[in-house]
Amino acid sequence: MAKCDVCSKGVHFGNNVSHSHRRSNAIWNPNVKSVKCKVNGVTKRMHVCTSCLKSGLVERA
Repeated sequence: MAKCDVCSKGVHFGNNVSHSHRRSNAIWNPNVKSVKCKVNGVTKRMHVCTSCLKSGLVERA
């Protein structure tokens, strides 16, 4: 469930590459926090990434 409700940032998939160049699957999750936000004057719990919190796109309740 690692998806931001504001900017829709989600997981990224790729490969871990070792020194001998063997590849295995990798997944990178965004830093998503569950926070209380004000949406249209109503307090709502949302999943927001930390870059949206830092930039001020969401008003904390």
